[in-house]
Amino acid sequence: MAQEAPSTGGSSRTLTMARAGREAVIAEMRKDPNIFVIGEDVAKLGGVFGTTVGMAAEFGAERVIDTPISETGFIGIATGAAMAGMRPIVEIAFVDFIGVCFNQIFNFAAKTHYMSGGQFKVPLTMMIGYGGGYNDAAQHSQCLIGTLAHVPGIRIVTPADAYDAKGLMHTCLRDDNLTIWMVHKAIWGLGWLGTAIKTAMATVPEEEYAIPFGQARIWREGTDVTLVGYGITVHHSLQAAEKLAAEGISAEVLDLRTIVPMDRDAIMKSVAKTGRLVVADEDYMNCGVTAEVLATIAERNPKILKAPAVRVANPDIPVPFSRPMENFALPDADKIVAAAKATLKAS
Repeated sequence: MAQEAPSTGGSSRTLTMARAGREAVIAEMRKDPNIFVIGEDVAKLGGVFGTTVGMAAEFGAERVIDTPISETGFIGIATGAAMAGMRPIVEIAFVDFIGVCFNQIFNFAAKTHYMSGGQFKVPLTMMIGYGGGYNDAAQHSQCLIGTLAHVPGIRIVTPADAYDAKGLMHTCLRDDNLTIWMVHKAIWGLGWLGTAIKTAMATVPEEEYAIPFGQARIWREGTDVTLVGYGITVHHSLQAAEKLAAEGISAEVLDLRTIVPMDRDAIMKSVAKTGRLVVADEDYMNCGVTAEVLATIAERNPKILKAPAVRVANPDIPVPFSRPMENFALPDADKIVAAAKATLKAS
């Protein structure tokens, strides 16, 4: 069972991640007139994944702005607006599209606060969808989280359920730096994607709450092996843990929740208990989040491992269009089970 969301008092409901994130955005926009939303299809359509439904009617065309298909343009606009005192929210439905605007993100939004000695803050939040599984091919199926995490000045959160989606969105919108709120398309839970992964829905309080950056979450306690993931791979890990339990293997499931900053203490604590580690990530294997988790163990205390750690990630190939080939590349519960058994056998 997934860890129950902490109680904050008051009433609560079961929500999708899309609705939970939207609830946080609306609450912050009602309090702060400097917050506005900009992106493709955010006003009339309400966002490709339903992230801005109803916002245009409440806040008007000056605060919910539909744009042409020009990520370079509207991310540049949002960066300048943030430097001038506004607090923009940019939606990019597919993370693949940021390839055309690395200059705005990496050289201006991420670095200006530091390079100006704190004179210019850049309170810009990006809402981004990522991930494959829908035969959308190599230009609409990537994660690219490792690419973004590599650049200083960016905080990246990757909620795995609706409770975390709302709490982390509040945290992002209150920060004075570039923050990126990233959700895997398969767990967003609205629009043409549906709600196939039910564990992404959660009980969500109506009142506001914020989840701190850099605080991992244990979804399931275990003693034999630690399964580390984020976003959709948390749900793959939970499914794997159930299959392993049927064979008498106790798996602990740790959700990173935020990639930058990363809760390295939580990783060490869990692996010190189990002695074995499997890291699952839908991003590319090379120089990705899986490598960073393993480096944490290697640098701090590799002796806590009873066996070599195992990584489950997208091989270093573009995400294939063909369904069988895509399934071969992407991580899933069975691959995590096999990895866990491999590390148990090695010890």
